[in-house]
Amino acid sequence: MSLLNQKTIKNPVIFRGIGLHSGKISNICLKPSDPNSGIVFKRTDLSINNIIFPNFSNVDNTILNTTVSNEYGVKVSTIEHLMGALFGLGVDNALIEIDSEEVPILDGSAIEFIKKISMSGLKKSEAPIKIIKINKKIVFEEGKKFISIEPSKLRLDIDFELKYENSVIGNQRNKVNIYEDDLSSVFESRTFCLFEDIEKIQKNGLAKGGNLDNAIVVKDDEIMNKEGLRNSLEFVNHKILDCVGDLYTSGYRIIGSVICSQGGHYMTNQLLKKVFKNKDNFSIIEIQERNLPHSLINKRLLRSIA
Repeated sequence: MSLLNQKTIKNPVIFRGIGLHSGKISNICLKPSDPNSGIVFKRTDLSINNIIFPNFSNVDNTILNTTVSNEYGVKVSTIEHLMGALFGLGVDNALIEIDSEEVPILDGSAIEFIKKISMSGLKKSEAPIKIIKINKKIVFEEGKKFISIEPSKLRLDIDFELKYENSVIGNQRNKVNIYEDDLSSVFESRTFCLFEDIEKIQKNGLAKGGNLDNAIVVKDDEIMNKEGLRNSLEFVNHKILDCVGDLYTSGYRIIGSVICSQGGHYMTNQLLKKVFKNKDNFSIIEIQERNLPHSLINKRLLRSIA
């Protein structure tokens, strides 16, 4: 059976941990789902109106995380790392049951999601995958920040630039081919913040569950985490991870080339809204093995965690 067929979780996968911003313990269970059902969240702590679709049009908050909600105001927040893991593994369909408002942050990266889902295994269906093909260059700018996406052949490239005045973070840039490159360093990269921003963030009711076990904290010219960085580009690589997860709120994997400077959840969400505002900007294509000899799944990632 082809890698180009839709996949779901073979067996239920359970995660438990603290929410980065809520500070509350959350339990989630990923369950198998039928072809063409997509990724769906279900709030099991609520008995009604508890289904939320992680679609770019349902994003209602992009401050330090991506939050989606339904028409009844029921939310699930900090979905980006889990969504990035599902994208990278090629999971098309899954029911995600969650008993709280926020996906657990785990170690601040996506690597625990990747490892545990991979250990459980994936189940292929007979249904072919669908992809989004970008037809025109689309740009979204805000001040010095910008993000663009343009047509590409059988690839999803993300070229991301990060600029910080802090000497430890500084200016970092990395470009990856999501379907071809070894993405281990992207999926292991943790969320981060400056020490001097923590008080302000917490005064805004965020980062109640943040600590050195789930985030990199930079104080002046020092990394406060004893183990240091996992890779030399961990800061920008984490931004690429966020971008991958946010792009998956499009509903399908994408063929296109993304360039971003100093972006984040808000910029990626605005780019998707601009892309889908005009049907001429994109095409949704059903992929058959006979007409596209390409996996659109990162096989190197699958090999590296096998």
